[in-house]
Amino acid sequence: MSELTKQWYVVNTYAGHENRVKENLERRVESMGIEDNLFTILVAEEEEITFKNGKAVKKMKNLYPGYLFVEMIMTDDAWYVVRNTPGVTGFIGSSGGGAKPFPVSPDEIETILRRMGLSDKKVVVDFGVGEHVRILNGPFKAMEGVVETMNDDAQSAMVLIVLFGRETPTEISYNDLEKLV
Repeated sequence: MSELTKQWYVVNTYAGHENRVKENLERRVESMGIEDNLFTILVAEEEEITFKNGKAVKKMKNLYPGYLFVEMIMTDDAWYVVRNTPGVTGFIGSSGGGAKPFPVSPDEIETILRRMGLSDKKVVVDFGVGEHVRILNGPFKAMEGVVETMNDDAQSAMVLIVLFGRETPTEISYNDLEKLV
């Protein structure tokens, strides 16, 4: 029965061709009439600002080169259309041999959507200011620190971690923190 619910899947593409594959897939969804099974096709990108000749240049940076995120109901028809779209090399989470892939967990896709500014779902945390936490992801993974401030609007906390023998305030997303017991 879980096959007939709307879930997110990761589609592998040729690196650098994500937007072209997204356009191809959007056209195929319309032309093959599967709008009821394939809903959102997403290239995970965020704006990156660089400076060139003293001027700020805005550019979209792909967070996951070679991958698309597709929200769909995994029917045989929808699976066939996505797999056979030009530029698609397969699904992530499929064991091959005709086996359908596993969906992305809701927590993982929520993190991606929030990073792109596409989700306003709030994370409920079990820690507060002054409490000890462990960092779960990113360059400071596995480090521990103390929550100095919390920003519920940004869904992040300022955590004091020890770097090079000094306490250093570091902004960390609520999703990447867990309370130490």
